[in-house]
Amino acid sequence: MTTDAIPSANLASMPRAEFAFPGPLRDQLVAAILNGSKTSTTELLVDYEHEGEPLPKAGSRSVVIGSDDRPVAVIEITGVRVVPLAQVDLAHVVDEGEGDTSVAEWRAGHERFWHSEEMRAALDDPEFTVDDTTLAVLKRFRLITGLRPADWSSACRSPTS
Repeated sequence: MTTDAIPSANLASMPRAEFAFPGPLRDQLVAAILNGSKTSTTELLVDYEHEGEPLPKAGSRSVVIGSDDRPVAVIEITGVRVVPLAQVDLAHVVDEGEGDTSVAEWRAGHERFWHSEEMRAALDDPEFTVDDTTLAVLKRFRLITGLRPADWSSACRSPTS
């Protein structure tokens, strides 16, 4: 992790990286990013399609957003793979930094999230489910810098303030 300051104008123009929904799970994931134990994450291709967003590319940077909607870190994507859920490997699971020790354990936890009312509402599909063929976006990243509260206020300030 570098400690180089990132100008607040750059922070404000970066895409946002929001892990899970605001609350305890996001707080846990952000803490794992900040302590270096989380260097990968899994999203669903259908979520990108629903939002009309392109897949990230290696080298792209984004601002990690905490549960309080403030920037807490900057990460850089180091790799992206799209695979069916059945092909998620243990190395990726372990690098997610969530304490899972098997792919089955990881899959059960992620299915609870993907089948949650919040996720189904976000996808506008009250009956959304995943299976072995569901395409997953496996992202690897590195922490560029954690942000201090002073960085948050300048990054969150509107251009007119």
